[in-house]
Amino acid sequence: MLHQAPSPLLAFLRLLLGPSRTADTAPPAAAVATPPEAPDFLFLDSVSCVSNTPPTRFIGPAGIALIKRFEGCARRRADGMIEAYPDPGTGGAPWTIGWGATGRDGFGGGSIGPGTCWTQSQCDARLEHDLKRYAAEVAAAIGTAPTSQVQFDALVSFHYNTGAIARATLTQKHIAGDHQGAAREFARWNRAGGRVLKGLVRRRAAEAELYRQ
Repeated sequence: MLHQAPSPLLAFLRLLLGPSRTADTAPPAAAVATPPEAPDFLFLDSVSCVSNTPPTRFIGPAGIALIKRFEGCARRRADGMIEAYPDPGTGGAPWTIGWGATGRDGFGGGSIGPGTCWTQSQCDARLEHDLKRYAAEVAAAIGTAPTSQVQFDALVSFHYNTGAIARATLTQKHIAGDHQGAAREFARWNRAGGRVLKGLVRRRAAEAELYRQ
C-alpha cells in the first residue's frame, strides 16, 4: 500500500498544535476520593473508664481466727466425724455443724439437722465457701465506705453469726464514718431465742475490739 506524504498545510498544523493525544498520552481521569474505612470501634467520649463497683474483698486471718474461736468444731465423735448440734438459744433449729454452718447440707443433701455428720475437711471446705459469700455480702452492704481490713473482718464475723449486715444500724453508722458509734452497736446483738447468751456477749465484745484496732 502506498503512503502519501502529508500536505505542507497539514504538517504545519501538526507542528503548531503539537503531537496528537492518544489514549496512551491522555491525562489520567481525576482521582475519586474514597472515604476512609469505618473503625472497628466507636469512641464514646461520655463513657467513663472508672468503675464504681467496689473491689472484691476477702476476710483476713484475724477475722477467720475470731470466727473459729467462737464457732469451734463441736460434737466431734470418737471416729473423728463431726455431728450437727441444735441452736443454743432455741434448743432446735437452726441446727449447726462444723464452723457454724447452717441451712443446706452440701455433702449429704437436704438440710443440716439431727444426724448430719461431716469430716473435718468437709467442715473446712464449707467454711471457706461460706466466708467468700459473707464477705461479698458485707462488701455490697458497705459499698465504697472507707474500711480497714480489721474493720472488714469484724463486720464479716458479725454477719456470719447474725446475717444482719444489710439491716443493722451498725452498718449505717459505719458507712456514715461514725466508727465509734458503729463499734458500740456490736453489743446490741447478744440475744438468741429472746435470751441474752454469754457466748454472744463475748463474741460481740471481741468483734468490737477487732473493729476498733
